[in-house]
Amino acid sequence: MARSNTLVVQQAKAALDQMKYEVAQELGVPLSPSGYNGNLATRDAGSIGGNITKRLVQIAEQSLGGYKR
Repeated sequence: MARSNTLVVQQAKAALDQMKYEVAQELGVPLSPSGYNGNLATRDAGSIGGNITKRLVQIAEQSLGGYKR
């Protein structure tokens, strides 16, 4: 079974990681520079993920521009 979080564009990983740290900083959630965040509260992780999703949707909408169904 394929993992659902596999990146289609592998080069996007750095941009997504950068976005994760930016969102966490804006929310006041400290992330470990080592990459291990096992002590992170579920609520905080969800807030970070939700905000990243919002940003990605906004980026997609902007890139589609005048596209209408």
